[in-house]
Amino acid sequence: MSSSEPVNVHILDREYTIGVEPGERGSLMAAAKLLDTRMRAVRGAHRMASADRIAVLAALNLAHELQQLRDQQAAQDSELARTLGDLHRRLDGWLG
Repeated sequence: MSSSEPVNVHILDREYTIGVEPGERGSLMAAAKLLDTRMRAVRGAHRMASADRIAVLAALNLAHELQQLRDQQAAQDSELARTLGDLHRRLDGWLG
Protein backbone atom coordinates (compact mmCIF):
# COMPACT_ATOMS: atom_id res chain seq x y z
CA MET A 1 0.00 0.00 0.00
CA SER A 2 1.34 3.43 -0.88
CA SER A 3 1.02 6.43 1.37
CA SER A 4 1.04 9.92 0.02
CA GLU A 5 2.30 12.89 1.95
CA PRO A 6 0.96 16.43 1.67
CA VAL A 7 3.17 18.94 -0.10
CA ASN A 8 2.48 22.65 -0.36
CA VAL A 9 3.27 24.31 -3.69
CA HIS A 10 2.91 27.94 -4.71
CA ILE A 11 1.57 28.69 -8.16
CA LEU A 12 0.75 32.22 -9.28
CA ASP A 13 0.55 33.60 -5.74
CA ARG A 14 -1.70 30.81 -4.47
CA GLU A 15 -0.83 27.89 -2.25
CA TYR A 16 -2.01 24.38 -3.07
CA THR A 17 -1.65 21.24 -0.97
CA ILE A 18 -1.15 18.12 -3.04
CA GLY A 19 -0.71 14.52 -1.97
CA VAL A 20 2.40 12.94 -3.45
CA GLU A 21 4.35 9.73 -3.04
CA PRO A 22 7.46 10.30 -0.90
CA GLY A 23 9.90 9.62 -3.74
CA GLU A 24 8.13 12.02 -6.11
CA ARG A 25 8.26 15.17 -3.99
CA GLY A 26 11.20 16.73 -5.85
CA SER A 27 9.63 16.10 -9.23
CA LEU A 28 6.34 17.65 -8.10
CA MET A 29 8.14 20.71 -6.76
CA ALA A 30 10.00 21.13 -10.05
CA ALA A 31 6.74 20.76 -12.01
CA ALA A 32 5.04 23.36 -9.79
CA LYS A 33 7.94 25.77 -10.32
CA LEU A 34 7.79 25.26 -14.08
CA LEU A 35 4.02 25.83 -14.12
CA ASP A 36 4.36 28.93 -11.95
CA THR A 37 7.01 30.33 -14.30
CA ARG A 38 4.90 29.64 -17.37
CA MET A 39 1.76 31.10 -15.83
CA ARG A 40 3.65 34.24 -14.84
CA ALA A 41 4.93 34.58 -18.41
CA VAL A 42 1.40 34.22 -19.79
CA ARG A 43 0.08 36.70 -17.23
CA GLY A 44 2.80 39.17 -18.26
CA ALA A 45 1.74 38.89 -21.90
CA HIS A 46 -2.01 39.02 -21.14
CA ARG A 47 -2.21 41.33 -18.15
CA MET A 48 -6.01 41.49 -18.07
CA ALA A 49 -6.57 37.73 -18.41
CA SER A 50 -8.33 35.80 -15.65
CA ALA A 51 -6.47 33.18 -13.64
CA ASP A 52 -8.48 30.45 -15.41
CA ARG A 53 -7.45 31.74 -18.84
CA ILE A 54 -3.82 32.06 -17.73
CA ALA A 55 -3.89 28.46 -16.48
CA VAL A 56 -5.42 27.15 -19.71
CA LEU A 57 -2.95 29.03 -21.90
CA ALA A 58 0.02 27.85 -19.81
CA ALA A 59 -1.28 24.27 -19.89
CA LEU A 60 -1.79 24.48 -23.65
CA ASN A 61 1.76 25.75 -24.14
CA LEU A 62 3.17 22.95 -21.98
CA ALA A 63 1.02 20.33 -23.73
CA HIS A 64 2.21 21.61 -27.11
CA GLU A 65 5.84 21.33 -26.01
CA LEU A 66 5.18 17.82 -24.71
CA GLN A 67 3.60 16.82 -28.03
CA GLN A 68 6.58 18.20 -29.93
CA LEU A 69 8.94 16.16 -27.73
CA ARG A 70 6.82 13.04 -28.29
CA ASP A 71 6.89 13.62 -32.05
CA GLN A 72 10.68 14.06 -31.95
CA GLN A 73 11.04 10.89 -29.88
CA ALA A 74 8.87 8.94 -32.31
CA ALA A 75 10.98 10.14 -35.23
CA GLN A 76 14.17 9.19 -33.39
CA ASP A 77 12.73 5.77 -32.49
CA SER A 78 11.77 5.20 -36.13
CA GLU A 79 15.24 6.21 -37.34
CA LEU A 80 16.86 3.95 -34.74
CA ALA A 81 14.67 1.01 -35.78
CA ARG A 82 15.57 1.61 -39.44
CA THR A 83 19.30 1.81 -38.64
CA LEU A 84 19.17 -1.34 -36.51
CA GLY A 85 17.29 -3.14 -39.27
CA ASP A 86 19.97 -2.13 -41.77
CA LEU A 87 22.73 -3.30 -39.44
CA HIS A 88 20.93 -6.58 -38.81
CA ARG A 89 20.63 -7.22 -42.57
CA ARG A 90 24.31 -6.39 -43.10
CA LEU A 91 25.34 -8.69 -40.27
CA ASP A 92 23.16 -11.49 -41.68
CA GLY A 93 24.85 -10.95 -45.05
CA TRP A 94 28.30 -11.22 -43.56
CA LEU A 95 27.46 -14.27 -41.46
CA GLY A 96 25.24 -16.00 -43.99
